[in-house]
Amino acid sequence: MSFQKTMSTPPSLAMPDRDPAWRSRIMGLILVIVVLWPMLVLAEFKPWLLFEKQSLQATWKFLTSFFPPAHSPEFLQMVVSATWETVAMATAGMTLALLAALPLTLLATDRLSISRLGTGRVATLARMFRQLTRWLLVLLRSVPELVWALLLVRIVGLGPTAGVIAIALTYCGMLGKVYADILESSDASACDTLLQNGSSRLGAFLYGALPSSASELVSYTVYRWECAIRGSVVMGFVGAGGLGQRMDESMKMMAGDELSTMLMVFVLLVACADGVSAMLRRRLE
Repeated sequence: MSFQKTMSTPPSLAMPDRDPAWRSRIMGLILVIVVLWPMLVLAEFKPWLLFEKQSLQATWKFLTSFFPPAHSPEFLQMVVSATWETVAMATAGMTLALLAALPLTLLATDRLSISRLGTGRVATLARMFRQLTRWLLVLLRSVPELVWALLLVRIVGLGPTAGVIAIALTYCGMLGKVYADILESSDASACDTLLQNGSSRLGAFLYGALPSSASELVSYTVYRWECAIRGSVVMGFVGAGGLGQRMDESMKMMAGDELSTMLMVFVLLVACADGVSAMLRRRLE
């Protein structure tokens, strides 16, 4: 008996009969339901409509038309051309966005401000100018590229030009904002040293901030290029050309076999972009 008492678990180490955090977890779950339920009602979320007889019949008819996928030489040649147009649209748009984002980043970053040297505070006029630049970046990235494409298609007409400009506008705001945030969080000693010794803002960026933040900047840029490829396909549905426009045409004609082939090509395209992105990230580590 004495041995059993010695080996028994002390009262202070005994496992509690009830989870001490159960009240907070239940209250958190109730709060989530209370907040989420009105949103679902407002969004008219009705997933049970997918299982109605008419919906199931239409789904089955559409899916069966996917097989076998279209594979005629003429169609495959058209798909390759549209895919290349999509990649070119995304790459050209990202290039323009990058060229516009870099100077805006220099203007929006307090870390590269010469007026803060010595006092540690940015001058009032410089602060106002930087705030205006940040508001411009907010405006550019607030409008989705699809909306820009809808507007530009009516200005420049159908084709990839509208898609390139739409990507450039939206992604310029995204790149400029994130670039500025990355530079603000980087080590300021190199930039301060260069600026105090008479370096220009561009020189402080190239030789002070960029070396310590290059990995993050390139990683985010490549990620955005991958997103631009997906966005280029979506913009094709509003007439911006590329693979998306061909998919839209096939959907309107209910050509499931053509749509099946283009979906597989789209998946391969995104997978290749992801592979390129991962390879570049590994080389930067």
